[in-house]
Amino acid sequence: MDQDIEIINSQTRNQKIKEFFINYRNYILSALILIFLLVASFFIFEEINERKKIEVADKYNSAVINYKKDNSYNVIPSLKEIINYKDKTYTPLAFFFLLENDLINSKNEINQYFDLIIDDLNLDKKFKELTIYKKGLYNSEYLDENELLNILNPLIKSDSMWKPHSLYLMAEYYLANNQRQKSKDFFEQLVELKNANPKIKSKAQKRLRSSFGD
Repeated sequence: MDQDIEIINSQTRNQKIKEFFINYRNYILSALILIFLLVASFFIFEEINERKKIEVADKYNSAVINYKKDNSYNVIPSLKEIINYKDKTYTPLAFFFLLENDLINSKNEINQYFDLIIDDLNLDKKFKELTIYKKGLYNSEYLDENELLNILNPLIKSDSMWKPHSLYLMAEYYLANNQRQKSKDFFEQLVELKNANPKIKSKAQKRLRSSFGD
């Protein structure tokens, strides 16, 4: 008797499953097609990105190889184009190549590229912080106190490994501008940091002794 009931229940389940597929076959087919399209789109997108990455890499390598100091203008357009690709690897490489070789004259353009790298590339935290510091270092000769602090505050007010360097930069900035008390305050903040790089802490201590007699 129990065996008969089990057979009936099994047949009923099979019938319900069959009816389900018959009643919802269009929905199921649409769902399968959608899944297939999504998977295919993902792989196509990855393939396009990989080809673009290779193209950008080739363009960067070509520009660097062909760079000549006495004829630099032939590589500048290519490197600027690479920057605007917003590639995590080659955008920073192209920008810093231009910057380090003095191939960009406009301070506004340089800061726009700094901001693009910092704000738009979703970089690793440490590299982003390094770029913020480099932006502050570049602008330390041009900007006023508040503008420079605005750049460096994300580092100064954090536990970044670039915090000591930013404090030192601000201390030197104030000293160069004859704001001695502010300079001393920043050197002292650096010296009091517990986990600061020993070399930069030592530099700050020497600065305090030589410039302030402390």
